[in-house]
Amino acid sequence: MSSKSRWLVFLVSTPFVLLAIGGLLGASGAKQETYQHLRVFTDVVDRISETYVEPADPDKVLDGAMRGLADGLDSMSTFLTPEEVTLVSQNAPLPPGETGLAIMRQYYLRIIGVREGSSAARAGLRPGDLIRAIDGKPTRETSALTGTRLLRGAVGSKVSLTVIRGNLAEPRTIELTREAGPTELVTSKRLPGGEGYVRVLSFGTGTAAALRSAVQALADAGAPGAIIDLRGTSEGSVSEGIAAARAFVKTGTLSILAGRGDVRTVTTAAAGDGAVTLKLVLLDSFGTAGAAEVFAAALNGNQRAEIVGAQTAGLAAVQRLVALPEGRGLWMTTQRYLAPDGKPIHEHGVEPQVLVEEPSVAFDETPPAGDAGLAKAIEQLKAKKTA
Repeated sequence: MSSKSRWLVFLVSTPFVLLAIGGLLGASGAKQETYQHLRVFTDVVDRISETYVEPADPDKVLDGAMRGLADGLDSMSTFLTPEEVTLVSQNAPLPPGETGLAIMRQYYLRIIGVREGSSAARAGLRPGDLIRAIDGKPTRETSALTGTRLLRGAVGSKVSLTVIRGNLAEPRTIELTREAGPTELVTSKRLPGGEGYVRVLSFGTGTAAALRSAVQALADAGAPGAIIDLRGTSEGSVSEGIAAARAFVKTGTLSILAGRGDVRTVTTAAAGDGAVTLKLVLLDSFGTAGAAEVFAAALNGNQRAEIVGAQTAGLAAVQRLVALPEGRGLWMTTQRYLAPDGKPIHEHGVEPQVLVEEPSVAFDETPPAGDAGLAKAIEQLKAKKTA
């Protein structure tokens, strides 16, 4: 197809795409505003096709326009190329080797979670770092879905990341070795003061049962309370997070899933829930996301546990694939999770009762000695014990 023909297809199809998105916006006022923007959009397209310094590729222009629309929604919604649509539609499995990173899209790809003990953690990567390139390929136009796939590979293979941290002008190239995922999702121990400590690495299949058993075992051993550490925990399914909350919440709302028009699905505690009664404190961080956020909100919202740490990532939502012309698509947020009190978790996060600032550490700098977050969580647990 000639470039001129491609521009004709572009001009014809683009209004339908934008009108479809306008329909998704719903209210007549929103639709009217969409129509006004549509006129500006088509005028921009005309100017590009007629006066840009060289003939522009209409496919590239359309992809950029659609990507910009999706980026304006939220950090989990994204434009998908035909190749990405195929992978999503086929539910193609990820390669087994992983780095321990969870990412979202924020201009580049932003690290939101670094699993403890992973190759990424050993390399010193931290939540908030930006991945500017993966194996030399810039991530400026890379979706989080594709970025996650690029980070995966065969166990033992290597992947090179170009990373930006804070305001540092020079990025750092870091090579990671892909490894098999952890076999233990939950670990536990007694702290020197007698308190229980439970680390949740992921809300994968089996986490709910393992977490319940770990906390109950600490209670049976005489621990006065337990700290559940969710720092950097960003993997797993929300359903597993809700199942885990059932062990600790006897009555009340566990989660609210809200869709368009404030249509809500409310999940509540049922008979037999809340069997584990040990005093609890949750330890969160910016890297706490998804299922871990919903779990934390369920316990905190039902006065079952205070939260110590930092405001969480705010990535608790449901997405679905919306088909676009010529095989393209939108991976679009259609529902979001709310805390038991109705406050949104997605795009807002869960706020701690006790804030602990996460230290800013340069690439070559040694992190501060000790664990300020854990120390504060122990202090909070002791306060609960004496209350």
